Amino acid sequence: MPIRHRRSGQGMTEYIIIVALVAIASIAVVSIFGNQIRELFSASTKQLQGQDVNPGSAGDPDSEKTKSINNF
Repeated sequence: MPIRHRRSGQGMTEYIIIVALVAIASIAVVSIFGNQIRELFSASTKQLQGQDVNPGSAGDPDSEKTKSINNF
């Protein structure tokens, strides 16, 4: 009867490496895109409160396409 070797330590090490890589990637993404994400959530909050976020200028062709809670 063959002896079975337990390899649970190897699997745990692989999971720790994956978790560490995900943590490093998430820190990098937050440091790179943190301000844009913060501004996005701030603009969403302001629109939900009924405030005008970007009124748009007359020369901006996308200003007419911009929808908010007030003009939806």
